Parts: sequence; structure tokens; C-alpha cells
Amino acid sequence: MGDSTSELWTTEQSAKHLGIRPKSASSLLSRRGIKRAGETRHPVSGRIVALWHADDIRSLAASRRPGTRNDLTGKERHDRHP
Repeated sequence: MGDSTSELWTTEQSAKHLGIRPKSASSLLSRRGIKRAGETRHPVSGRIVALWHADDIRSLAASRRPGTRNDLTGKERHDRHP
């Protein structure tokens, strides 16, 4: 989807936009067939960091269904959805 001039996000930035943990984001992106745009080195640790096209992440976020709230107990969940 993205092109060579588009905005690139790290996995951490992508995860933050998706509202999930970075490890979960990597798995989700892989399952959805989203390809890395490249990689770079982390400025402090020097480890390799994956880069993703921000437009791909935004499209994925828009297409995801909202998840179930797991912060509510059974009674609270029932009270919210009679």
C-alpha cells in the first residue's frame, strides 16, 4: 500500500496507534500480510527495528473490530449490556 516517500513507523509506534503491545502488533501485522517497509537501528540500543508504512497501519486500525472489554467483572459486564 505505502510508497517510498510515505511516513514510516516503528513497531512501537504502530502498536501505540493500534492500542496493543508491540509483540502483539508484530503478530497482527504478520497475520494480516502487511509487509515491512524496511528497518533501522535503534538510536540507543543499536538493535534492528522494523519499519512499517503508517498508511498501512492506519488502514488496519480502521478495519479492526473493537475488542471485548476485559477490565470489567461479570456483574459489571452484565449491568452494561442488559
